[in-house]
Amino acid sequence: MKLVEFSKRFPDEEACEKYLYEIRVAQGVVCSKCGSKHQYWDKSGKCWRCAKCGHVTTLTAGTVMHGSKLPLLYWFTAIHLITATKKTFSALEMQRQLGHKRYQPIWEMMHKLRSVMGTRDDKYKLKDTVELDEGFFTCNDERQSTSTSDSKEGHSKGKDHKKSGLGSEIKAKVEVMVESVEAEPKKKGQKTRKAGHIQMKVMNNLTSATINDIATKSIDPSAAIIGDAYPSHSKLDEVAANVKKEVVKPKDASKVLPWVHTAIANAKSLFRDMYHGIKEEYLQEYLNEFCYKFNRRFFGDRIFDRLVIAAISYRPSFEHRLYGTKVTCKCG
Repeated sequence: MKLVEFSKRFPDEEACEKYLYEIRVAQGVVCSKCGSKHQYWDKSGKCWRCAKCGHVTTLTAGTVMHGSKLPLLYWFTAIHLITATKKTFSALEMQRQLGHKRYQPIWEMMHKLRSVMGTRDDKYKLKDTVELDEGFFTCNDERQSTSTSDSKEGHSKGKDHKKSGLGSEIKAKVEVMVESVEAEPKKKGQKTRKAGHIQMKVMNNLTSATINDIATKSIDPSAAIIGDAYPSHSKLDEVAANVKKEVVKPKDASKVLPWVHTAIANAKSLFRDMYHGIKEEYLQEYLNEFCYKFNRRFFGDRIFDRLVIAAISYRPSFEHRLYGTKVTCKCG
C-alpha cells in the first residue's frame, strides 16, 4: 500500500476506529470474563458489553494496543511503514515521522508489534526440507560479557572470547532454519534451491539439547533436515526421521546450506544499515520482524491487514528496562 493510499484509507482516528471495529467483529469478540461470544456494541461508550455477564470489552482490549495512550493512527501508521518497506524503521525514525515528543512510547510500540510478529510465525512449523545452522550476530551489551565467535573459520562453536567494557560487543547465538526445496535455476549461477518460510531463534548456548528444543518447536517431524556434522547437531535424529548431516567447509557453506547463509547475511546487513546497535536482550524482536516480512514477501498490500489481524489476535510479552527498573509487558 502506497503512502497516498494509506492516507486516503486512514485520514483520521475515526477511520482507524471504524476499521479496527470491523476487523474485530470479523474475527469474533469473546468475553474475557465468562467466554461468551454474545456481545453487543455500545456505540456511545465505544465498547462491547457481554449479553451474559455485562463485562465491558474496549476496542483495544486484549490486543497489542491494549493500555496504550498512543492514538490508533500512530499504530496504523507504524504498521504501514513497517510493512510497506523492504527494510524497516528504527524507533527514532518512527518517532520523527510521527512527530511524537517522547521516544520511549514509540520504542515500546515497535517492540510490541515485533513481538506479535514472532508469536504469529511460531504458529507455523517448517515443512519439506529444512536447512539448519547457527549464525552469530554482533550485539551491544552494557555488561562485561563473554561472546561467541562470529565465524566457524578459525574458531570453535561455543568457544568464548571476552571483550569487556561499557557498551562492549558480544556475539549472540541464533538458530537459523529455512524451508528449502530443489528448484531448476533459470540462469547460470542461480541457487538450485528456493526458500519457503524461515525462523530465527536466539539461544543461550549451543548444546544439542537447546538446539533440539528449538528445532522441535519450529520444524514438523515429517520434514527432512539438512545440517552440518557438528557435535551439537548429533541428536537431530530425535527431531525428524530424515536428517542429513555432512562436514561443511566454510568455503562450501553457501553451497550446502544456501538459504540459511543468505538469510544470515541479509539480516546482518539490514541490522548494520538500520541500527546503531542492538542489545542482545532485544535481538529476538528484530529477528521476528525480519522473518515475518520475509515469510510474507509475496503478500503485497495484504501484509498490512495481516499484521493488523495479528495485532488484535495476540498479546505481546517482552521485558524492557525503563528508568533502571525491569518491567514485563503482558497486555500491550
